[in-house]
Amino acid sequence: MIPKLKPVIYVRGQYPFNNIQNTTQQIMLLKALRITQDPKKLRELIGVKTVADVYRTLDKIAMRKEYHAALAESGITFDYVVKNVKGIIDGAEKDSDRLAGLNMILKSIGLDKYEESANVSGGWEDALLALKDGQEDKEAPLKITEYAVTAPEMPEDVRIKKEKANAETRTLYE
Repeated sequence: MIPKLKPVIYVRGQYPFNNIQNTTQQIMLLKALRITQDPKKLRELIGVKTVADVYRTLDKIAMRKEYHAALAESGITFDYVVKNVKGIIDGAEKDSDRLAGLNMILKSIGLDKYEESANVSGGWEDALLALKDGQEDKEAPLKITEYAVTAPEMPEDVRIKKEKANAETRTLYE
């Protein structure tokens, strides 16, 4: 099984075209390579300006593959990173260092901020539970409101067109 490799982000470089993170084009290029290997056709398929951009994208894909292979050969996995961060947190002398390490972990999983909703009374689940609790106490059925739906009147010219179309279709199948 081939692992799903995360894209390598090029932050700075000598040339400005390396600064562009084109992960979408990389994915599209990998899929387009199944169809054709013609660089001009690939350029059209992935939506880049020049054939050189196709080659740059291929280079980025190759470097990403080599980078992840080098990490795996060196034993640097997510497990390794987490264990080392945990070791640093456990061995920290100051509480502030421990908290900084734990905060880093919380940020990595998206739990660095806890925001309460503006609706203090609760959500729709709480409203349903309160309604259910209230019904058990009263033992009365829920009130169901019936709405009267009136269909809009069809304009005369639309009605005539529909009748004409229906009459024409009837003659086709007779």
